[in-house]
Amino acid sequence: MSPAAQPAGAAGTDETGSARPASLWELYWAFNRLALQGFGGVLAVAQRELVERLGWMSQEEFLESLAVAQVLPGPNVVNLSLMIGDRFFGVRGAFAALAGMMLLPCVLMLSMAALYGQFASHPVVGNALRGMGAVSAGLILATGVKLAPSLPGNPMGRWWAWGLAGLTIVAIAVLRLPLPWVLACLGPLGMWAAWRRLKA
Repeated sequence: MSPAAQPAGAAGTDETGSARPASLWELYWAFNRLALQGFGGVLAVAQRELVERLGWMSQEEFLESLAVAQVLPGPNVVNLSLMIGDRFFGVRGAFAALAGMMLLPCVLMLSMAALYGQFASHPVVGNALRGMGAVSAGLILATGVKLAPSLPGNPMGRWWAWGLAGLTIVAIAVLRLPLPWVLACLGPLGMWAAWRRLKA
């Protein structure tokens, strides 16, 4: 029986011995927990929870899933939750992971939006939001540093991976090109580099 077809409440490992959620509820609460921790961005928390704490994915699997999630329309982490949920429990898992990502955070955001409407002009609120922006940037940078050791295992090879990363930073941060144009130009280049290495 494949992992996606196993019933809720199955053992917490698959046939290869890898860790996996034991039930839909465990999947739901895992994504709920990481969503509630993700102030300013869930990506850093998702990597820590799914790879380091729960062990449901390796660094390489996380990177590959994230790469696909970034190309698809919609928020990266929402796409990632759907993919991981589907991987373990099929369509039911996708909806359980999505509910964990969205349900309580949506309630909290609506409540905070109502409060923000009343206190938006207060200087303390503005300074707090600016501080949270800096923290979010630091979390994303720390996640990139954690994932960097996985680059040698990438099919493109380390130098192609670093080169494309550098071109992406220049295109977006320096030249301020729109993201669709960057994906349209550098995406096929990355796929060609990976295909060339795998073919060789």
